[in-house]
Amino acid sequence: MSENAGRWALAEDGDGAWHAAPTDPAAGGRITVRHPAEAIRTAPPGTRWIWQSTAAVYPRLLAAGARVDRCYDVEDAELLLLGHEGRFGEPRSAAAAWARLTGAPVPPDPPQRAAEPGTQDSLFDARPAPVPLDALLAVHADQAKRLDATAHPDRMRLLTASESAAFLVAAEMHRAGLPWRADVHRALLTELLGERYAGGGEPRRLAELADRISAAFGRRVRPGLPADVVKAFAEAGIKLKSTRRWEIQELDHPAVEPLLAYKKLYRIYTAHGWSWLADWVHEGRFRPEFIPGGTLTGRWVTNGGGALQIPKVIRRAVVADPGWRLVVADADQMEPRVLAAISRDPAFMEVAGRPEDLYTAVSRQGFSGDRDKAKIAVLGAVYGQTSGDGLKNLAALRRRFPRAVAYVDEAAKAGEEGRLVRTWLGRTCPPPAGAPDEEGEAGIPQDQEERWTPSYASTNTRARGRFTRNFVVQGSAADWALLLLAALRQALAGMRAELVFFQHDEVIVHCPAEEAEAVAEAIRRAGDRAGRIAFGDTPVRFPFTTAVVECYADAK
Repeated sequence: MSENAGRWALAEDGDGAWHAAPTDPAAGGRITVRHPAEAIRTAPPGTRWIWQSTAAVYPRLLAAGARVDRCYDVEDAELLLLGHEGRFGEPRSAAAAWARLTGAPVPPDPPQRAAEPGTQDSLFDARPAPVPLDALLAVHADQAKRLDATAHPDRMRLLTASESAAFLVAAEMHRAGLPWRADVHRALLTELLGERYAGGGEPRRLAELADRISAAFGRRVRPGLPADVVKAFAEAGIKLKSTRRWEIQELDHPAVEPLLAYKKLYRIYTAHGWSWLADWVHEGRFRPEFIPGGTLTGRWVTNGGGALQIPKVIRRAVVADPGWRLVVADADQMEPRVLAAISRDPAFMEVAGRPEDLYTAVSRQGFSGDRDKAKIAVLGAVYGQTSGDGLKNLAALRRRFPRAVAYVDEAAKAGEEGRLVRTWLGRTCPPPAGAPDEEGEAGIPQDQEERWTPSYASTNTRARGRFTRNFVVQGSAADWALLLLAALRQALAGMRAELVFFQHDEVIVHCPAEEAEAVAEAIRRAGDRAGRIAFGDTPVRFPFTTAVVECYADAK
């Protein structure tokens, strides 16, 4: 059977018509339709659809009631291949890939638009410049050759396939939406922040805290403005670089306690307050725009809405529909287990395959049963803590699991030397010109949802080494998560259950109460299947802590 069997390409022309054809010429001729859903219904079941961009095509199909089992996202594959080839920053659109093939001028990628609250369609309503069907087929054929030329072709093909599947999941989660009780949310805001004053302004509780802060300084201070707070402390003889919690919480000043309380509530007020509720929750659903592979390591981000930073107290508003449940599953110690699998350390794989807490199991391997020390050692290996107790604990870990520690040590060394570093499946970390700085991944504060770009540069070789040390683990965990989602999506087919949320190592499925047990089992099996597909036949287990609840807050 041809490797093209079961594959169709789908492309829009400049006049709004859609053209589709099997990639195997022997499988049939081309068709032209006015709506892409007509092409989907024409092709055999199980077809893998090759198209320019899932984000541009699939929401239109879902709106027409047409779902697909599999797809190949040409533009996402181009991004992954450019990275693997060390060509970071080159345009990744299908039009750009076609131009490179033909020697034509390469157009820049269009800017990504921010989500507009209330419309929620900026990402999935995007319309990239269409390329003809013949051009799409040519780009796809060229990408197949480039995949064959990668360091591990089978793994890289698995990465492109699983991330393409992730874009299907993202579109489906956006359409389904996370169940959200607006009335509960409003009651929570009033409980936490107090009543709103007529005519605007901060709610009562914030206003009261602001008055206490001002009284402590002896003058009017605007606590929502960091510069004003830093100036007020300076006038009191205390020099601050910022107003971050860790910097002010140990200060001996009467303004500290109300200021910390204010900052906590102010974050809720600005990030998930009444305005956010009006903008983002409609008809009982919160529909964030998920972007697979939105960070350098392959973790997902969202385009607006703050979906990946929902405070625990606000999770009380996430309530299943009557007669339905939320199945909330967290992968247990996912990144250390991934390190065991990718390092092929026999002793670490054996520990990661035991039916118990991983850190507890490690604690008996040279840490005298001290779970906290074992955890510090494992996380120190992953994140590069090389001083104080972290260094001592890391030495103990190196004695027990030498191959695991050597794996991340080598990734750190490669990063410091400016070499390309890859995840297990082949996602590539850029060379130093596009490396992150010391603030964290790509220099982006973790409480912000920004898509990583190579403009975040670092010349600090040690900082880059720390990042690439973590990159091979966190990125490989993101690889595993893609396969988890693809396997779970397949397992839920035929049920009424819907995947509605994903964040790093957590999934939420909204389902009828009678399906909850089957869904929990499907998640467990999907995790095991993802581990086998990604890393082969290893002893490593990927267990979940799963809760079946009516309210998201009750799962933690």
